[in-house]
Amino acid sequence: MRIGLSMNSSYAVDDPREGARRMIERAAAARDAGLDSLFVGDHHVTGPRAYYQNIAILGRMLAEWGDKPAGALFLLPLWHPVLLAEQVATLASIHEGPFIMQCAVGPADEQFTGMGVNAKHRPSRFEECLDLMRRLWAGETVSADHRYQFTDARIGPLPPEPIEVWIGGEVDAALERAASLGDGWLGAPGLTPDQAAYQATRFLQHRASRDEPATVAIRRDVYVGETDEEAQRIAGPIVERGYRGFDPSAVIFGSPETVADRIREYAGLGFTDVIVRSLVPDQRETIASLGRLAEVRELVADA
Repeated sequence: MRIGLSMNSSYAVDDPREGARRMIERAAAARDAGLDSLFVGDHHVTGPRAYYQNIAILGRMLAEWGDKPAGALFLLPLWHPVLLAEQVATLASIHEGPFIMQCAVGPADEQFTGMGVNAKHRPSRFEECLDLMRRLWAGETVSADHRYQFTDARIGPLPPEPIEVWIGGEVDAALERAASLGDGWLGAPGLTPDQAAYQATRFLQHRASRDEPATVAIRRDVYVGETDEEAQRIAGPIVERGYRGFDPSAVIFGSPETVADRIREYAGLGFTDVIVRSLVPDQRETIASLGRLAEVRELVADA
């Protein structure tokens, strides 16, 4: 079982540099803890709250990270495939290790109206965007005349090694899309363990016709305390207030041993990666939790 970090990109700060500093500090803490991967998310039209856009902030965090896998989530229907193919290839060229593009269709919300994209076209834009990006990464000269319209595009630099693609989604059509088009599936953070088990099983059933191994990953909001009692004191009230509207079984908090036990359960469900998100907002507590993930990672290494 591998443990990675999905970095929170949204911060309520008066000085916009403060949120960026917190993200850089967390990337360094994740490196020091020996975590297996580093990711940032994708959201738009977020004002007035600060949301640090993934390409720029990831480029800075890579300076802290090292050569383990890193990447970002992109809501593909909101992006132009030529622009995003160029940006991802550039990030992959900056990074010393494997680059993973997580991607999803995204919800039909204010991001689409704010970006001037018809939300009804999300599935077709997603599939067309991904296909065009892969062709551009392969060095082809590409034209498009459907959802995207452009002529004779070619990019450089090309990625120094193949870009791995994890596709998120919950409904069966999305799981089938992930199985047929992706190198892995990324489960949503709000899934209960039972929902996660069902969706992982369906993904693997759809994937059965392909010979290649697949990543089966899930995001979990986590706080690792010194002890179960300390974790309950810090994280318990956050969960009891209805954290993000999640079922309490979808989050994990406790001592390193307790958190490791919970993560091992996901290995038993067929998951290969747990991608941790911070359950608590406080920077000091988050950095401490990331440090304790080093022990958790050792405890689940053979799961």
